[in-house]
Amino acid sequence: MDPEQDPEQDPGQDAAPGAGPVPGPRIPARDPDATSRPVVVDAMGGDHGPAEIVRGAVEAWREHGVPVVLVGRAGVVREELARAGAAGEIDVAHAADVVPMTERGAGAVRKVCSSLAVGFDLVRDGAGAAFVSAGSTGAVVACAVDRLGTAPAVLRPALAVALPTTAGGATVLIDAGATMDPTPEMIAQFALLGASYAQLVLDVADPRVGLLSIGAEPGKGNRLSRQAETLLRGMPLRFHGNVEGGDVLTGAVDVIVTDGFTGNIVLKNVEGTVRATLALAAAEGVAGSAGLGRVARRYAPETHGGAALLGLARTVVVAHGSSRAATITRACVVARDLAEGEVVARLGDRLAIHPGR
Repeated sequence: MDPEQDPEQDPGQDAAPGAGPVPGPRIPARDPDATSRPVVVDAMGGDHGPAEIVRGAVEAWREHGVPVVLVGRAGVVREELARAGAAGEIDVAHAADVVPMTERGAGAVRKVCSSLAVGFDLVRDGAGAAFVSAGSTGAVVACAVDRLGTAPAVLRPALAVALPTTAGGATVLIDAGATMDPTPEMIAQFALLGASYAQLVLDVADPRVGLLSIGAEPGKGNRLSRQAETLLRGMPLRFHGNVEGGDVLTGAVDVIVTDGFTGNIVLKNVEGTVRATLALAAAEGVAGSAGLGRVARRYAPETHGGAALLGLARTVVVAHGSSRAATITRACVVARDLAEGEVVARLGDRLAIHPGR
């Protein structure tokens, strides 16, 4: 690693929540070069950056052997490294600007010296294997598309979140917040991305794909979902049909596809409902603390790390905006595993065969 190092600047404060967790088994290494290249981490993103971000990156290196380069205001980042007892242990790439949570699209792209822009450039130029940020999801997506580009044939990227189910496995929710107003053709591509992700990461041989709607019957939903349903019935995948909100955690299907606006609401609702239900169960004494703790850990960000931003030319993981060190550590591990498994390239190969347009 040989990133640029520049003088100290003042830290920025603002960032916005990312999307949710991505559980799954460790992906077998296919790209030996990805093992040596670092995971590039946006040190300035998130509600608790840079302190928690830096601590998480340090633990990713020390506990899991993930090589990391931190991107942000160099003086500030090095101060946090010193506080963590890791001065000189991890490389720092200087970025003068910080993208706040209010900057979601074009404004984020215009900040060409931000930690997002500098970090994406490192990955684009081959100096990093993957990118991790807990910053604003909208800003991360906009900058990723601008600096990295999408994979061939991809219309728009989508966030994939693997949610634990009552059946014991996981269901991939896609899109969980990357593209708010997709076309039916984009949703069809999201379904292909989600199905391929379930195969490659969750080891589901023939994923069942459901379209989120207001009823399971054919033709239910708004104009977008009805048009998407028509396209999905002609796609080279195992289309189950429409599914409802109550099916999200039951394991009824392996992939649930929807637009990013709806998907993000579903994700936040699931996370909030799980927390509320566990709190109510604890208050009523209907379950022991050990059992409740095990359930809570299945949905906890520090267990899953972040959401994979699929459809790009490189590997990107978006962590919760509220991420603490443990979540960032896990996000770095997830990013490393996705890069080593060449998941992005393999997804691109599948879309090139079946572009979904």
